[in-house]
Amino acid sequence: MSHTGPADLKEAVREATARLAEAGIASAETDAVLLAAHALGCSAGDVRKAMVLGAPAPPAYDALVSERAARVPLQHLTGRAGFRHLVLHVGPGVFVPRPETELVAGLAIDAAREAGEVPVVVDLCTGSGAIALAVKDEVPAAQVYAVELGEDAHAWAAQNRSATGLAITLVHGDATTAFPELDGQVDVVVSNPPYIPVGMVPIDPEVRDHDPDLALYGGSEDGLAIPLAVAARAAALLRSGGVLVMEHADTQGESLPAALERTGAWRDIEDHEDLSARPRATVAVRA
Repeated sequence: MSHTGPADLKEAVREATARLAEAGIASAETDAVLLAAHALGCSAGDVRKAMVLGAPAPPAYDALVSERAARVPLQHLTGRAGFRHLVLHVGPGVFVPRPETELVAGLAIDAAREAGEVPVVVDLCTGSGAIALAVKDEVPAAQVYAVELGEDAHAWAAQNRSATGLAITLVHGDATTAFPELDGQVDVVVSNPPYIPVGMVPIDPEVRDHDPDLALYGGSEDGLAIPLAVAARAAALLRSGGVLVMEHADTQGESLPAALERTGAWRDIEDHEDLSARPRATVAVRA
């Protein structure tokens, strides 16, 4: 049975908020407003003004709310994801960048700024290009290289490079063998690799059903097989004193630093928490 929403925008958003909350979406009211903004082609602030002024609901709104209630990611419905100062194109086949990854990008940006006038930065497992593009956006002098294995994700990254006009070198390939021509010359390597332990299926349907498996699972029971393979590549790329920044699961705040320490390739290994005070990123210096 199809659901027919009210004609008044304020009432439509109120009802959408209730439907999304019932579907288990924590950000129900925000999502309801952002879907209205997408349907109307305006900002969230404009939607709130239009609600006060008694504007009508857009015809496409109810169908969008139904899809979101079915746990299709908000970013797939709007085609956009905000990331630091950028708005990126995202959709099926690419990992949707999360707020916690903005912290990871920030750590890489800080390291790049400290690395000299023209820092060389490599983003391994770039996905949508979010981190690489954020680094180039905030450290314009940086030479930024990025690699992505997934075909669809690489296409999204290429689209984002074009849309932002940020000049990064983007290749389609394997992060564990990428950029051999840069060995020993890189100042910062940053990575948000797949790190979910095999067998641990994410609870959120948005992640489980819509993010590509290639971007999620870390290739072993502890989830660290792929991150450690990526870190080994980073060790080859980095100059002595170069910095690795790597995102990890909130359960890997001790296991990833310990595993990096065992390799003997790293010193000054520190773990950093995200805004929810969960372990989120390891920073290490090439020994």
